[in-house]
Amino acid sequence: MKRLALCIFAATLSGLSCVQAQPARSYDDLAAAQAQANARPGARHSPSQTSPVPTVEVSPQMQGLIGGPYPPHFNAAPKDAQAWKDLINQRAQVTINALPGLKAKMGVSVESVTLGGVKAFIVTPQALRPENANRLLMHIHGGGYVFGPGESALPEAILLASFGGYKVVSVDYRMPPDFPYPAAMDDAMAVWRELLKTHKAANMAVFGTSTGGAMTLALVLRAKAEGVPLPAAIAPGTPWSDIDKIGDTYKTNEWIDNVLVTWDGWLGRAALLYANGRDLKDPQLSPIYGDFSGFPPTILTSGTRDLFLSNTVRTHRKLRRAGVVADLNVYEGQSHAQYGFNPDAPETREAFTDIARFFDRYLGR
Repeated sequence: MKRLALCIFAATLSGLSCVQAQPARSYDDLAAAQAQANARPGARHSPSQTSPVPTVEVSPQMQGLIGGPYPPHFNAAPKDAQAWKDLINQRAQVTINALPGLKAKMGVSVESVTLGGVKAFIVTPQALRPENANRLLMHIHGGGYVFGPGESALPEAILLASFGGYKVVSVDYRMPPDFPYPAAMDDAMAVWRELLKTHKAANMAVFGTSTGGAMTLALVLRAKAEGVPLPAAIAPGTPWSDIDKIGDTYKTNEWIDNVLVTWDGWLGRAALLYANGRDLKDPQLSPIYGDFSGFPPTILTSGTRDLFLSNTVRTHRKLRRAGVVADLNVYEGQSHAQYGFNPDAPETREAFTDIARFFDRYLGR
């Protein structure tokens, strides 16, 4: 009673609710309670728990990312188009400010161009590998269909250009709030068609992470439907292949992924903004519902805490069931796309080197 009275007194002063600490249960008590809670078929129930930062087979650089706080915009709810633009530009500026240092560190140059009427960037490594002289990669950036305008979308393209020794064309596609679907896909297809005028499809690959991964898959679906030559290989990293809140890890990794955090924050709001009233199961929005037969060899990358781990796994299984060569790399402890956040992390070099070597196997010369 005395402890309860002190708690109530402190709560009155602070204006917070009074929550008393509960005595720790033994493992046997916890196991018995969990057995009872899960005694019937159906949904599984787990106790609230803390997930420590993994240290085994995880570099210190990656541990720092895994243990980081949620991004301040994770629950952003812009009220109108201008509020969306303000948020987009605020996030973009942070990346743009860091780009000169990243370009110098990774040894690349960037040229702004227009291809097929679409803005794009050509990223060229100083150490362009001789065997890649006639090869080209097309990059489709991520960002939930709203983030990453202009040069702010370039870090991933820079990393693969540098680690892989490839020339990369990054598509600066149009985005909401001004340009919802299908503007982004129209732009990606326009650039792909333009690149086919100067390069053999057999010598090109397409890659991108998150939204870029979904658009890579959707590009192949659309190219198939329109009779356009397909790339020789693709790398849809942790693809947003189901834009709706469907998939096991939308629940199991919710609040654990410290990048996306939850579909119910800015992410789901961006999905609806992009879809603009269309059915979220449209394969051009959620390519997991498309026909994967005849797809080029594919490499996918994710992490065990990734909100999109189920998207990635579902995509991998569907590709394999369609008879497509498909590799899957899953990193311990990583949240969404963290393999591309720190160029000094060994996992970053490993992930992008794996993608480059995969392309090496399947691209012609």
